[in-house]
Amino acid sequence: MTDIKTKRSPGRPREFDPDQMLDAALKVFSERGYQAAAISDLVEATGLTAGSLYKAYGDKRGLFLAAFDRYWSERNRMIMARISGLKTGRDKLRGILDHYADHSFGEEGRRGCLVVGGANDLSLLDADAGAHIAKTFEANRDRLKRMILLGQEDGSIRQDIDAETMSMTLLCLTMGMRVVGKTDPGHAAMLAVVDTAMTLLN
Repeated sequence: MTDIKTKRSPGRPREFDPDQMLDAALKVFSERGYQAAAISDLVEATGLTAGSLYKAYGDKRGLFLAAFDRYWSERNRMIMARISGLKTGRDKLRGILDHYADHSFGEEGRRGCLVVGGANDLSLLDADAGAHIAKTFEANRDRLKRMILLGQEDGSIRQDIDAETMSMTLLCLTMGMRVVGKTDPGHAAMLAVVDTAMTLLN
C-alpha cells in the first residue's frame, strides 16, 4: 500500500526508529480514531516533539497514513505466515478467520483495528486517502476469495458457493469481529463465531 506518499525532508538524518515510532502512533490511532487522536497524544506515545513529527510526515494525515500502511503490512505478513504451511483452501481460510479471532479479544481486541478505524474516519479524510484505505478492504476480500477458489479446486469447499458473495460475507464478518472485539467478548466466543462461519462452506 504505497499510493500515498508521506512528506519527509530530503537529506535529514533519522534520529529515531521509524518502525517503532509508527507502532506507537498506530496504537493511539487504533484506540482513539483519526479525529480524536490529538498531536499531544501522538507526541506522548512516540516520545518525539510535534516539530519532529511534522518534519517527518508533514501533518497528522501523513502520520496516520504511514502508520496505517505499517499496520496493514505487518498484519498481512502475519496472516500469510500463518497459512503458508496449510494445505487446503479450507484450512487456509480457517487460518485467516482464526487470526481475526485471536486478535479480537483482550487488550488488543479492546484497542481495535486500524483498518476498521480508518474506514470509520473516511469522511474526515480527502478522497485520495479514502481510496487508499479502501484498497486494504479490497485486498483482504481478494485474499478470502482466493482461498475459497483454492478450496473449490482441491475439493475442500463445495463447488456451488459463489466466491464473490462468500468473500464479501467473510470480509464483513472479520471486520465485525474486530469491532465487537472492543467489548472483549472473550477468545472462546470469537472462535465459536469462526466455527459457525466455517459451516457456511459445508
